[in-house]
Amino acid sequence: MEAPRRRSIVGNNRKSSKRALTEMNKDDVHVTAAEKEEFNDVKVWNTLSSGFKRAQLVLDENRDLIRRVNDNHLSRIPENVSRNVGLINEINGNISRVMEIYTDLAVDFSKRIEEAKSGDTDTTTSGSYGCGQSSCRS
Repeated sequence: MEAPRRRSIVGNNRKSSKRALTEMNKDDVHVTAAEKEEFNDVKVWNTLSSGFKRAQLVLDENRDLIRRVNDNHLSRIPENVSRNVGLINEINGNISRVMEIYTDLAVDFSKRIEEAKSGDTDTTTSGSYGCGQSSCRS
């Protein structure tokens, strides 16, 4: 039983070798397009991931603030209870920041999906995710 013979690109028949090169180039273009799509997918997921991490940090901060408000309230010490006003205002500000982060994420994600649908692979959009303000903490 003989093994099947493989065609060489550098064969005597120029037409078949030319066709083989064209097919190889088509495959290379396809792989390149797939790699670009995968790169864009990774970029989108990284953007989402960083936005969610940022929101989680603010939510964790709120959890600590709420715990402090609760402790102050339970202590019934007038000085501690009066501190709660400032802490509650900070909690409200943090809730606004989380809303901004999620809004920016949604808008940016929608834009990237639309760009992917239209075939535009140059995605230079990047949301601020609530970081454009002086209240943003690193």
